[in-house]
Amino acid sequence: MEILPKIMNEIKEAMRSKDSLKLATLRFLQAAIKNREIELRPNPINDEEVMTVIKKLVKQRKESIEQYKAGNRQDLVDQEAAELKILETYLPAQMTKEQVEKLVVDVMTALSAKTIKDMGPVMKEVLARSGGAADNKLVSELVRAKLS
Repeated sequence: MEILPKIMNEIKEAMRSKDSLKLATLRFLQAAIKNREIELRPNPINDEEVMTVIKKLVKQRKESIEQYKAGNRQDLVDQEAAELKILETYLPAQMTKEQVEKLVVDVMTALSAKTIKDMGPVMKEVLARSGGAADNKLVSELVRAKLS
C-alpha cells in the first residue's frame, strides 16, 4: 500500500504547519478509507479500493459545488473547491478529452461495437484500459454519442 502512508504523512505535515483545511480534508478522507476498510473485512484494503474512495469523494465535491453555485453560496463553493483541489492531488493525472475519445474509438473497433446495446462492454473496457485516468462521466458521454 503506497497511498495510505502518503496520506498519513501529509496529515502529520498539515498538523505541523497548522493547515486546518488540509488537515480536515485529509482526516475526512482517512475516515472514509477506514469505513471502506471495515466494509471489506476480512480482506485488507488495497490501493485500488483507496482510489475508489478518493474518486467518490471527488465526485461528491463536484456535485456539491454545482448545488452551492445554484444556491448562490459562494463561501461554500470556495470551501468545496479547496477540498477538491486537495483530494485531486491523490488521483492519477486525468486524460484529456481527445485521449479519451481515441481510446473509446479503439475499444469500439476492437469490440466491433455498433449499437447502444454494446455500451456496457465498451464502457467496462475503456475504464479498464484507462486505469482510472479517464473521467467516467466523460467516457459515458463519448460512448453514448459514438454509439447513437
